Amino acid sequence: MRASRLPLSAGVGFKPEHFAAISSIPQPLGFFEVHAENYMGAGGLPHAQLGFLRENYALSVHGVGLNIGSTEPLDRAHLARVKQLCDRYQPESFSEHLAWSSHGGLFFNDLLPLPYTEEYLISVTGHVDEVQSTLGRRLLLENPATYVRFAQSEIPETEFLREVARATGCGLLLDVNNVFVSSRNHDFDASAYLEAFPVDYAGEVHLAGHFVTEDDERSPLCIDAHGSPIVDDVFALFESVIARAGPLPTLIEWDNDVPDWPVLLAEALAAQRRLDQARTLRAAPAAA
Repeated sequence: MRASRLPLSAGVGFKPEHFAAISSIPQPLGFFEVHAENYMGAGGLPHAQLGFLRENYALSVHGVGLNIGSTEPLDRAHLARVKQLCDRYQPESFSEHLAWSSHGGLFFNDLLPLPYTEEYLISVTGHVDEVQSTLGRRLLLENPATYVRFAQSEIPETEFLREVARATGCGLLLDVNNVFVSSRNHDFDASAYLEAFPVDYAGEVHLAGHFVTEDDERSPLCIDAHGSPIVDDVFALFESVIARAGPLPTLIEWDNDVPDWPVLLAEALAAQRRLDQARTLRAAPAAA
């Protein structure tokens, strides 16, 4: 069973400043993705625009505030708002992050990492079960971009994700740029990570830009910034994923320093060309 009902093509994250261009003519895209927390009001212009997208394209809803990686109980009021949104728009996919973003009533403007231990595996599994049971739909869980690692981690990240998916029946969202960023920050082989990633559970891929700066000790630090074009190295990793797994729904994330619509569309079309090539290569042996 496919992990999501999105088309096996490229899509983009919707930005309101692009609505006039998007709505003026049909776009050569498979889907749009929105952040759930931007649409938790009852109506107004945001919902009018989202209603247009829902009517004309497949839709992915991406959460950033469920705090799935915490050991605290989920915020059921927030989860109820997510359910209301998904019930209203019936998206082809709903996803969240393997991360935490609040603790003890304090909310942080970031998606923070967690130790990969048996204790946290049990906690995350329970949270994913609760989300899926409440929403009545399958969740895709995204691998994080990380800047620190926990000494007490005892389970490789790919195996942690595999175990959560196996135990709960959830799917996975493979963010290739997050893999690249983490590999640079922690000095591991991104290709080896992707070889170990359980792509059979993957229902969506994310691609994005990043930048490199320095930490307080003047060591290079790679930041998942979503504010620039996708670099060739990330596209190369993406090509290796779809060569192995076949085409997957692929989202271009560009959330900061948002460009004009033609620039974002060109990034999506670059991903689409790679998806089409992977589809052709996989079909070639059967046609021989």
